[in-house]
Amino acid sequence: MRENFKKLLNIEELHPEFILMAGSLEDAKNWDHLIHILADLAHDCAETGYDTKPLQEDFQLLSWHTFHTLKQIGLTPPFSFPRELDIDYENSDEEEHEIFMGNIENHPISHLIWNIFLAVNDVYGFYAAYIAEIIDDESLDLFETDAVNIEPCLIELATCKIDISIEIAPNFNKFRYETLENYKEWLSIVKEKAFRANIPLRAELLNLVYDSQDELSHEAEAESLNINERRIHPDIYMNELLVGMRTLHQVLPVIMKKLEIYDEFKLDHSDFKLGN
Repeated sequence: MRENFKKLLNIEELHPEFILMAGSLEDAKNWDHLIHILADLAHDCAETGYDTKPLQEDFQLLSWHTFHTLKQIGLTPPFSFPRELDIDYENSDEEEHEIFMGNIENHPISHLIWNIFLAVNDVYGFYAAYIAEIIDDESLDLFETDAVNIEPCLIELATCKIDISIEIAPNFNKFRYETLENYKEWLSIVKEKAFRANIPLRAELLNLVYDSQDELSHEAEAESLNINERRIHPDIYMNELLVGMRTLHQVLPVIMKKLEIYDEFKLDHSDFKLGN
């Protein structure tokens, strides 16, 4: 557990809008403390093979970004701090930890934050595995395009991956649609730049939009374990073509023998020439 959990942040270290959304400085301090505890616990639950940096970095902005996302999906501030979660977590024993996590599950806002952070593990894992290296390639100048928003907005994307009741978050459907549309546009920019630069794509980047958080986690883990190195070709699209061709080369002779036309078949190479 990080040492800075043991002290609550003072007002100079808290985002002013975050304090307003919490309703008071005291509640803001308590929420900030709890949010970073949940971020640390969620970080330890990651199974992608990648370090979930958004849950460990930008310490002063994580709480604001989390509350800002809750506000976007329709939760109405101020978010009063639940007193049942005001415990000395760093010094709690196993039984108190279980009670604490039970209270997290039972409170709608803390439960929502916890699920968002778990989803952040999975979307960031996929991003780190397949996208970050392309974004960081200075020759592509992606930081001069809207694709620069892909990493900073991963908390919003992670929110789209979880089930949220409309009763709790009345703006969720609109938020989800707009967020996913933005990501389609941003990822298309990355794909086009990579294609023009002949950079192989090891996964379909739009899976970040369409796949569930579990699917993203498995894809990221496969890359972290070098399972993808077993492919014929590093680019997923070229690999699919090559695998399909080699599969046809094995399957067609079997089919032709079943049809008893294998011995009669003669390959006409003239059909492969242009103009015929």
